[in-house]
Amino acid sequence: MTVTLKGLRAFSSVARLGSFTRAAGLLHITQPALTVQIRQLEAALGLRLLDRTPHGAEPTAAGRELARSLEPLLRELDQTVSSLQDLAARRRGAARLAALPSVASGLLPPAMARLRATHPELHVRLHEAVTGQIYEMVRAGQVDLGIATDLKPGGELTVDPLFRDQILALLPPDHPLAERKAIPLALLAGERLLLLEPDSSIRRLVDDAFAREGRMVTPAQEAVHSGTLVGMAQAGLGIALLPSTAAELRMAPELAARPLGPPGIHRMVGLVRRGGRSLPPAAEALAEALRAEAALLAPPPRRPPNPPLRRAARLSPPPRRAG
Repeated sequence: MTVTLKGLRAFSSVARLGSFTRAAGLLHITQPALTVQIRQLEAALGLRLLDRTPHGAEPTAAGRELARSLEPLLRELDQTVSSLQDLAARRRGAARLAALPSVASGLLPPAMARLRATHPELHVRLHEAVTGQIYEMVRAGQVDLGIATDLKPGGELTVDPLFRDQILALLPPDHPLAERKAIPLALLAGERLLLLEPDSSIRRLVDDAFAREGRMVTPAQEAVHSGTLVGMAQAGLGIALLPSTAAELRMAPELAARPLGPPGIHRMVGLVRRGGRSLPPAAEALAEALRAEAALLAPPPRRPPNPPLRRAARLSPPPRRAG
């Protein structure tokens, strides 16, 4: 016969309350069932732990020694179980996230606000990084989740699609190219281009697109942050190429934003995670908030054009009744 947690809790309750009846009520079991649990524990230990007295129950010398050691252990176990239940119920915890700067400034803030509204005790620990660094941080277990472009990592990493956006050209509205609905790459190649640094996933997309056109681009200026490029475009230093979901585009409503192409330059941004691993509850809650916000980025369905108004036929007055 083995010592069970149920038997230890039964003994601890009787020793603390000095009564089988009150202990049975506290544990929500019958008194005979409680007696069986105590007897099984005594049999497993080979010791008598409780003596019945006219006033209830009293621990033996061995029982008092066990009770002294058992009480703090059960209290610590209860606290651990309660803490784990809080984690499971998403009442507390922290999600470790690595994200592209363009996503950290655009999609992430409303997703964090959504998470805070539903789970106020959950926290997000953010690391901004480029795609290659994000993959390595997820692979090394330094973060629970990453938000990056899909590089088809394979192996132990998976990427769940989150949203798809496109690269836009940001330029003054009086620029000749602003008259176009979309700007061909061949025309952009001769312009002063403001591009993100070479390590960024957006820059790689831009360079690859120009390479497919048989062109190499030497940027007029490079920057780490999208906001820097927006400021340069506002100052008339060139044409900035930025993703359509970047929040920094709202900094310059006076600038024209035009897609490239056709066919354009698009990117798929996804949630990077270790394959075959369960996310911690806080990270799973954050992923749900990110998916909900990403769904709002999808363009609304086009409404069918209103049918032309038909001219109402002129009706002649009804004939009068003879009468």
